[in-house]
Amino acid sequence: MKRLIIFTDLDGTLLDHYTYSFEKALPALTLLKEKNIPLVICSSKTRKEIEYYRRKLGNHHPFISENGGGIYIPMEYFKFQISNFKSEENGDYHVIRLGARYSDLRDAIKELQNEGFNVKGFGDMTVEELAEIANMSLDEASMAKERDFDEPFIFNGSERDEQKLLEAIISKGFNYTQGRFFHILGDSDKGKAVSILIDIYKKKLGEILTIAIGDSPNDIPMLEKVDYPIIVQKPDGSYNHKIDMPNLIKADGIGPDGWNKAILKFVSNIKAL
Repeated sequence: MKRLIIFTDLDGTLLDHYTYSFEKALPALTLLKEKNIPLVICSSKTRKEIEYYRRKLGNHHPFISENGGGIYIPMEYFKFQISNFKSEENGDYHVIRLGARYSDLRDAIKELQNEGFNVKGFGDMTVEELAEIANMSLDEASMAKERDFDEPFIFNGSERDEQKLLEAIISKGFNYTQGRFFHILGDSDKGKAVSILIDIYKKKLGEILTIAIGDSPNDIPMLEKVDYPIIVQKPDGSYNHKIDMPNLIKADGIGPDGWNKAILKFVSNIKAL
């Protein structure tokens, strides 16, 4: 019998785009706990932000921070040595680092600014500025600024300027992605991190089925690595046009509402459970 593993984005997916609430997803979240189905958070958020929501969710599974920059596996979770991957002990976790050094990303942002690009990273903002821009509380904004692997930034300019900016990021040896904000990052993405966790879960559980749920282009690498990729609707009811793959499932609902419907439908229909 195959076990099911679910990977999920947070912002605009499990969490409401405006209020950061997961209330509409509670029926499906309850079902996953009843069936002991692992729910792995895979987000652009920082470790502290994800830990905050893990506590609210009562979630004790591994998680992936900052667009695949770091994989955090609770001590003793897998009951075996994670020998195939270079990890370090950090607090209550084994941490597999995939992302760039944050200081290098900040240096790149400063270079871009000096080259005339109108960019402003989280590291350039005060807690108060970020809270207002991202509709966060001051505590949440403070956690969002404590970054390790990925620098979100805002950009003002034309489409032509945007293309020049992205080319400049690549020329500096970094990559970019986009969710609610633009992000500059190293040689890491959600897909690479998800693949590593899938391999580790297979070692523990044998054959598994995998689902991933997202809403933005930065979720594409994650969606491409699983058996069943799902996207939820954006606040205006549309689906992100940049996400397109042959087996893509489009949930009927915005954010956590679509998340809830998709999970309830999938878990009730799947015969492997």
